[in-house]
Amino acid sequence: MDGSKPLAARERLHVVIAGHVDHGKSTVIGRLLADHGALPDGKLEQVRALCERTARPFEYAFLLDALKDEQAQGITIDAARVFFKTKTRDYLLIDAPGHIEFLRNMVTGASRAEAALLVIDAKEGARENSYRHGYLLAMLGVKQLAVLINKMDLCGYDQATFQRIAAEYTGFLHKIGVSPTCFIPVQGRDGENIARRSPVMPWYHGPTVLDVIEQFHTEPPAVDRPFRMPVQDVYKFTTWGDDRRIIAGTIESGRLRVGDEVVFLPSGKKGRCKTLEAFGRPTQTTAQAGAAVGFTLDEQVYVARGELATLAGQPRPKVTTRLRVSLFWLGSQPLVPNKEYLLKLGTARAAVRVEQIHRVVNASDLAFREDRADVLRNEVAECTLSLTRAIAFDLLDEFAGTSRFVLVDQHEIRGGGIVRQALPDGQNEVRERVLLRNHKWERSNVSPEQRAERYGQRPVLLLLTGQKGSDARKGLAKGLEARLFADGRVVYYLGMGSLVYGLDADLSEGDAGQHDHDRREHLRRLAEVAHLLLDAGLILIATAAELSREDLDLIRVVVDPVGPARPSLIQTVWVGTGVSTDATCDLVLPESTGDGISRLKGLLQDRGILFRAF
Repeated sequence: MDGSKPLAARERLHVVIAGHVDHGKSTVIGRLLADHGALPDGKLEQVRALCERTARPFEYAFLLDALKDEQAQGITIDAARVFFKTKTRDYLLIDAPGHIEFLRNMVTGASRAEAALLVIDAKEGARENSYRHGYLLAMLGVKQLAVLINKMDLCGYDQATFQRIAAEYTGFLHKIGVSPTCFIPVQGRDGENIARRSPVMPWYHGPTVLDVIEQFHTEPPAVDRPFRMPVQDVYKFTTWGDDRRIIAGTIESGRLRVGDEVVFLPSGKKGRCKTLEAFGRPTQTTAQAGAAVGFTLDEQVYVARGELATLAGQPRPKVTTRLRVSLFWLGSQPLVPNKEYLLKLGTARAAVRVEQIHRVVNASDLAFREDRADVLRNEVAECTLSLTRAIAFDLLDEFAGTSRFVLVDQHEIRGGGIVRQALPDGQNEVRERVLLRNHKWERSNVSPEQRAERYGQRPVLLLLTGQKGSDARKGLAKGLEARLFADGRVVYYLGMGSLVYGLDADLSEGDAGQHDHDRREHLRRLAEVAHLLLDAGLILIATAAELSREDLDLIRVVVDPVGPARPSLIQTVWVGTGVSTDATCDLVLPESTGDGISRLKGLLQDRGILFRAF
């Protein structure tokens, strides 16, 4: 018996290992594994023999490469991830490459770390990446940090050198709000102060590297926090009459029990957890943080990837399209305002632009500028980001797991950071109305899938817009309605005049400011009517003059808050020679074209709205 804790009681601690290139991180890891006895039998001897055959000097850093894809004796090394265990708990060591070219691995590698080891060469002292990595760890919320002053042999194991580097780096850490756990003088090659105390540095009385890892504490159990589960996917089964819609994902925090009322954000849709589903496992009635689960609801509710599952009665995450963030930029091209990037937060995806760069920080010396128009590679910035659609998230101080994001450009991660503040976006009041509406919604016993199958179509709001004074869009809208009706489709044309002098007759004809307010309310009511008719399965064709991006954002909040995780419920067509607003349209249709109706029908076919020919 080794005195180990039983499996069910064991903790796992994630520790990221960072530092400047060639400061000895891999050697420290290799020596720690060897001295702790965590290597597979014969692996150390095998690597030594290989070095002898190839006339290469043996280095403990070689062990990481030699152990790739190997699983034995409780250790697995996969790329830069090292799993090993002690008598008290399990560990995942995340080796963050030191060169600035690979700092993007720090964004993802440190994102789930609860503690960090940062390696500094005793001869070179703290270098650029020593400061960058420290800043980035602090930005990502990693509060436990032990600093290893490595290669102490190169300074003759000099205590004064160790104390000087420790004092300099402590000053830097205090400026960014980090109190280091300790500084340890080590010599990774010979194992001094790695897993055993060093006799060559009798002046040092602190912990070894293994000691400090064992002393790091794990975060409070995520199960005690509010329930958060980013929706990864929704699975629909049809074989043998199985009509389950299983919502799947990994629980980030909290717990879910059968009977709990689940609220999905940003859509605000809700339902009670009917069953918990797991392949090849016994039926269960509760699941908690860390579990990959699926669950069904007592009613058929359409949710999609990217929504955040929460529980009614618990603190809600933030929902908006404008974020105040701290980010670290890694792209070779500068981060600039008005260019479109892709933001990934949890399972949510949204196109995003930099609205404002508030200040740029040099992570090496903490100097900052507030007059910058771009963010260069390896710089830290505080920015406001504007998203094309709302997402749900938490702030770093509330829950780190649902506050971290990455920015993607040209299919590559170019930066990452954390959300500091949720900013108002002009649609907050409308969004709150929609959340209440969806929470109180009385659902039909006829599902959207049943309507779609019966009608041979998917519901959509087709918006025809263009410059004022043109009658072309109304003619196209009515002509398309007649064509689709003749084809047997369930379709309806709704002109703005039908609303303005009917449902909207109570709105005044006041001054310009009142007119702007009335226009927003006209559009909101149009969107609510559209929401009803789309729920009934219709193809709805509507016309409105000169819709802007803000107008479309308002309509989208009411009609389609889920976003691009499913086929869009809104298609926008500009009728005219050129788009004169900032709206992004799915089709631009010149007024002079003679086949406008056919092209509109073709758009519906291309987007999968029309299922079959009639």
